[in-house]
Amino acid sequence: MGNIIELDSIIKNYYIGTVIVKALRSVSLNIEHNEYTAIMGPSGSGKSTLMNILGCLDTITDGKYTLNSKDVSKMEDNRLAEIRNKEIGFIFQTFNLLPRYTALENVILPLIYAGYSKHERIDKAKEVLKSVGLEDRMSHKPNELSGGQRQRVAVARALVNDPSIILADEPTGNLDSKTSVDIMKLLGEIHERGNTVIVVTHEESIAYYTNRIIKLLDGEIESDLKK
Repeated sequence: MGNIIELDSIIKNYYIGTVIVKALRSVSLNIEHNEYTAIMGPSGSGKSTLMNILGCLDTITDGKYTLNSKDVSKMEDNRLAEIRNKEIGFIFQTFNLLPRYTALENVILPLIYAGYSKHERIDKAKEVLKSVGLEDRMSHKPNELSGGQRQRVAVARALVNDPSIILADEPTGNLDSKTSVDIMKLLGEIHERGNTVIVVTHEESIAYYTNRIIKLLDGEIESDLKK
């Protein structure tokens, strides 16, 4: 199928005064199109840094990052923003929904920057909300939805631009165990439709749903297991 992500000897250093914090130490890995991958590791392992780099939210100190055949290693911020909007759908632990907007309006937001007409935006957002089982909640605001429903809105918003990658950061962190299972099943369905899905989690029970588990420790890959 070919690789959608190629990391070659990625190094990421942070500078706190005169102290160098080595967050990632020469990390190399490939992720193929339509893989379902979990990235795990304890606090301080580098998993959040790796997620930020994969999502083009942060830049690398050294090495090379190729995303969907594009070298994003040295891109300027405005170009990285374009890549993020086009290639990556983000799902966050805290949902990141705008409280005054309805579910439909929250999902429409990414499309405003993508050049669709108003009519096309509404149709596309309705279609994707229906695909995550929220056709009867489109006019509800976040405070009128359960935690699981809010996360489904966030999933719909991540999907609406037809991204190359869904990047989920602790997607069940604020949910009870039953709702967590529902959200992971939904991500599994999204993967089965052909999406590349990457889940960042510290929970083994969540990583269990994926087909590949990459574990980080002290900024290096400790293990990389495919099922």
